[in-house]
Amino acid sequence: MNVASPCIGVCRMNPATGWCEGCLRTLDEIANWSRASDADKRRVLLALAVRRQATETLQ
Repeated sequence: MNVASPCIGVCRMNPATGWCEGCLRTLDEIANWSRASDADKRRVLLALAVRRQATETLQ
C-alpha cells in the first residue's frame, strides 16, 4: 500500500516547533519521506495526529 504524503503545499517551517506549518512534519521527516517504508510513514502520520491535537489545544 502506498502511503500518501501529508503535504498540503503550505511549506513554511515554524522556528519555535521545528514543524512545517502545513503538514506538521520535521525537516528530517520531510526529507526522508520518499524513501521511508510504509510502516515508517504510518508512524509519522500517527505522530502528526498527536502534534495536530497538541497545536489545537494550545490555540
